[in-house]
Amino acid sequence: MLDRPLTERSQIRRRLPNQRWQIYPQKVELAEKLASLTNLSPIISQLLINRGIETPAQAQAFLEPESIVLPSPLEEFPDLAMSVELLQEAIASQSKIAICGDYDADGMTSTALLLRSLRALGARVDYAIPSRMHEGYGINKRIVEEFHSEGVKLILTVDNGISAYEPIARARELGVKVIVTDHHDIPQQLPPADAILNPKLIAESSPYRGVAGVGVAYILAVCLAQQLGETRGLIQPMLELFTLGTIADLAPLTGVNRRWVKRGLKHLPKSRLPGVQALIQIGGVQAKEAGEPRSSGATSLTQGAGKKNSSKSLKPEDIGFRLGPRINAVGRIGDPQTVIDLLTTDDMGIALTRAMQCEQTNTSRQQMCEEIEQEAIAYVESEFTASLPQDRVLVVVQPEWHHGVIGIVASRLVERYGVPVFIGTYEDAGHIRGSARGIPEFHVFEALEYCRDLLGKFGGHKAAGGFSLPAENLELVRSRLIDFANQCLEPQHLKPLLKIDAQANFDHINHQLFQQLNALHPCGIDNPDPVFWTANVQVIEQQIVGKGHIKVKLAQTINNQQYTIKAIAWRWRDYYPLPQRVDVAYKLRENTFNGNTTIELELLGVRLTTISSQIFYTSPKTHPLKTTFHYQERQYTCGIYQNNYLPELRIKNPEGKILVMHPGSIIGLLGTSREEAIEVDISQPQYDSIIQAALQALSYINAES
Repeated sequence: MLDRPLTERSQIRRRLPNQRWQIYPQKVELAEKLASLTNLSPIISQLLINRGIETPAQAQAFLEPESIVLPSPLEEFPDLAMSVELLQEAIASQSKIAICGDYDADGMTSTALLLRSLRALGARVDYAIPSRMHEGYGINKRIVEEFHSEGVKLILTVDNGISAYEPIARARELGVKVIVTDHHDIPQQLPPADAILNPKLIAESSPYRGVAGVGVAYILAVCLAQQLGETRGLIQPMLELFTLGTIADLAPLTGVNRRWVKRGLKHLPKSRLPGVQALIQIGGVQAKEAGEPRSSGATSLTQGAGKKNSSKSLKPEDIGFRLGPRINAVGRIGDPQTVIDLLTTDDMGIALTRAMQCEQTNTSRQQMCEEIEQEAIAYVESEFTASLPQDRVLVVVQPEWHHGVIGIVASRLVERYGVPVFIGTYEDAGHIRGSARGIPEFHVFEALEYCRDLLGKFGGHKAAGGFSLPAENLELVRSRLIDFANQCLEPQHLKPLLKIDAQANFDHINHQLFQQLNALHPCGIDNPDPVFWTANVQVIEQQIVGKGHIKVKLAQTINNQQYTIKAIAWRWRDYYPLPQRVDVAYKLRENTFNGNTTIELELLGVRLTTISSQIFYTSPKTHPLKTTFHYQERQYTCGIYQNNYLPELRIKNPEGKILVMHPGSIIGLLGTSREEAIEVDISQPQYDSIIQAALQALSYINAES
């Protein structure tokens, strides 16, 4: 009989994404009530409910952020008035000011924002950014002493400094004043700065609580300009840099971030900053009609924006996937001065040159990520796949990987394997430096704390972190992390979590629905793009395109009418070809080609059709679920059987040949016995059709039993 499992090689080659689907409960009555009170569609109301917005007042505040009356930042940040005063004094006396920035997008946009604004306000100001490879994150004593030797009287940190006690203490010893602007977690001991601006030090209820480093810099710069009465021509460029940095840093798009980013996205397409124009041009970004009034640029942090009639706007994904990576790539593997020059120059020629350098660096970064990712996957597949369910964490260390990009690779490995990932490379023979990325049920910083005595420097938060360690401690660290992971993770956690907003059918996916979703924009962290799912769709065309993406055409039959739609699945080459019958989860995207705009899907998840899963996993375990059915005027028998504790479908034709399939695999066996059976691709139409007929017949039997 056909009693041996499918080959392991086939299972690996033809697997589907390993995901947990979490579908929000559909609160139909509440959605309809909210829709009637707000003049929204029920689907938009349901999406708001999924985001914790259940009353008309909450909906208005979310959908119309300019309607909120903001408190003055001077009332919210205790040291803001002192910071403005220190900067005023330095400008008036022409004392030298120096900015210490960071090499990520948040730090570089913050540095550029304050350089532009302080220079425009008459300050003598320069900057420094520590070396990512040789010094690591944040202000240090070398930078402080170098600033002092150059005659600097006031240091301004951006996106760093809150944990830099010793360097800031050294600055005070040297008689240099310090303003810390940062947004990272508060340490046990604050640095001895003259003023500290950090949203983590203000009330949790404050609308300013979620700003990134560039948000703190923006607040400081605008308040200073207002105090000096010099806001004309300054606010809009600063708002554009705030928008770039906030989205690229994955800051939450709530509170003032949502208000200002929404405003900034409308300004970016018509930016007067040569660097922004060059980035948009090199990145191939095209603005879209926003479908709502345009802001004219407020001169106060707390005012609402003025209104005009027509507008084109960027979307957060334009920055997150096109502009931001070109900035971040330079901070990862290039010279941050390239980005600072790009964003502070007023010369379009220089801007285009620097933008092209960003483009070239980003191309190198992409190639580097691809190579390291493939090497990491090969290493994991050969060394750790068997032990992964028991280890519940991946620790991957190899020589000659570039530290600047291994964090990106760590995120991709989390996406692939569904476990926390600690990835590192050897800086020299005796030292390892790495990055970590987590999953929702795992706290990265606490895991690093658990290994404190084995590590060198480390830091981070719940979702991500960085670390270093002596090479001889690697296996001890691996063992300690496995112990920690087993304390907090259960087997069901070891799948990437996909949160889904609502079910949709293809006949409802159109331009009207897409326009309705614009009400939720800008989407990002804490306000994600809506995710829909559709059951039992057919994959009628598929091909690999670009660097391992799958381009597909999907079909759904509703009331005997077929609806088709195109879709793209980024970096899914390992799942090619997809089964012919699947449930799909996706975001909606616009695609404009040759002047025609269509709505397409960006696939985020795929699984065997729900009906298949139900039949396989709810059928009796003690005896097979069996029935007969007719297909193309021939009678077949079929059943769900347990084989090595795994369910499988067997279909027998009148000549005695048996087709066997397992859920999650698109390779089946066909023959009269397993010994002589051949492997077949059951996603092919001749097999898929008969499998669907068998599952349909079994579903009737299962429902009655």
